[in-house]
Amino acid sequence: MAEYQKKNNKDSDGDDYIEKLVNIRRVVKVVKGGRIFGFSALVVVGDGNGKVGYGTGKAREVPIAIQKAMDKAKKAMKKVPLKDGTLYYSITSNVGAAKVYMQPASEGTGVIAGGPMRSVLEAVGVHNILAKCNGTRNPISVVRATIEGLSSMSSPQFVATKRGKTVEEIRGEV
Repeated sequence: MAEYQKKNNKDSDGDDYIEKLVNIRRVVKVVKGGRIFGFSALVVVGDGNGKVGYGTGKAREVPIAIQKAMDKAKKAMKKVPLKDGTLYYSITSNVGAAKVYMQPASEGTGVIAGGPMRSVLEAVGVHNILAKCNGTRNPISVVRATIEGLSSMSSPQFVATKRGKTVEEIRGEV
């Protein structure tokens, strides 16, 4: 669909965000006197350094719907642990009928993902990844599954502190 990107957008907080418009839909409400047209927008916002969120907004005009979606996305940001621009390990996530599989890739691979997944991965700051979406291709479900999978990932430091071990013991280097 319509996709654009704003980099280094100064927010009122002074934070820099990567904002990606994933999807705009025209919706119709049928009433006694005819049809009322509106628009629904899906936006992904990230800082390019491990934080990402998504939001949806509805309004009679496109710019207002996009602004509502961006405000919701900025409020719903989640932290994602990353390892040198890729993931720590392979992840599978399901939301509804959307099944998302992501695996880390070596340096120079790039972002190999389609549509809504690519927007989320670029906004979060992943540079090398292989990703596949099975099941439904509904953009909202795919974005939700991608963010849920990324946020469910645990870093070795987190696992080590939780188990009371060192990072080397977790990685199997001892």
